[in-house]
Amino acid sequence: MLLLPAIELVDDGAMETRLLEQFVAVAAEGNVTRAAERLWAAQSTVSAGIASLERTLGARLFDRTGRGLVLTATGEDVLPHARAVLDGLDRMRDLAVVDDADLRGRVRLGIFTSMDVVDLTGVLRRFRQRHPLVTVELMTSQSGTTGLVQDLVAGRLDLAYCGLPAVPSGIHVEPLREMPFRVFVAPDHPLAGRRSVSLAELADEPFVDTAHGFGNRLILDAALDRAGIRRRVVAEMNDMPAVVRFASAGLGVGVVPDSGVRYDGAVLELEDDVEPLRIGLAMRSDTEPNRATRTLARDVVAARRG
Repeated sequence: MLLLPAIELVDDGAMETRLLEQFVAVAAEGNVTRAAERLWAAQSTVSAGIASLERTLGARLFDRTGRGLVLTATGEDVLPHARAVLDGLDRMRDLAVVDDADLRGRVRLGIFTSMDVVDLTGVLRRFRQRHPLVTVELMTSQSGTTGLVQDLVAGRLDLAYCGLPAVPSGIHVEPLREMPFRVFVAPDHPLAGRRSVSLAELADEPFVDTAHGFGNRLILDAALDRAGIRRRVVAEMNDMPAVVRFASAGLGVGVVPDSGVRYDGAVLELEDDVEPLRIGLAMRSDTEPNRATRTLARDVVAARRG
């Protein structure tokens, strides 16, 4: 293992803080372009920063592969030191803040694309009024809540909506909203006149659902497995309201949590005992978040629905 001396000065001209930020971002993304987007910087600036840091340390930090950048053994050793320096600076900034209006920093919040969990626009508007110097970045994932939690674990997010039935160690989830599963069908579907239906009665129906990785998909797939039912999914969406719309159009039946969106078809109760989708706000519990992250987390939780 490479033993590095403690980095005491990070803005001394030899190793600027921004170089460490670029290094950590590239390590997390495995790609200079995505790291540059995350840092709101030009790709050439990030590439030059990595090259400068490598010259300063006298060692190569990344191997360039066809699929992106991979940390070298030296890079793996340097990464926790770089993170520790940046975390230490965040703590120093937190301690130096006396007035909430002076709170600074950046919070990256992972959200769902088109489903209201809380009145997030209201939360962010009030947060912005109280903390104008904090930047809040909203991010989504094509693989739903699974992708958001993966980004949280990897350090690409500070907070994230989570609907997983189980989360990795080191992640804490504060409950926000609970939604029961219901069955959505077109108004002219043979089942439209029913009040309730079982999964067994839907076994031969074409389904529309969210993509793999979404919390509701994981819960329903587990319930179907327990019942020994194999279904046919004819279309996959990247958000639950889209499933409801397509079911209304007659493309297939949708068995998803009822998020309260307007629906033009028929809504049936599900007779099976399926756990509701429990959505919460997730953050890492193995590291101390900065004050801006803690403050926004409190605001989001305070806005949860009763």
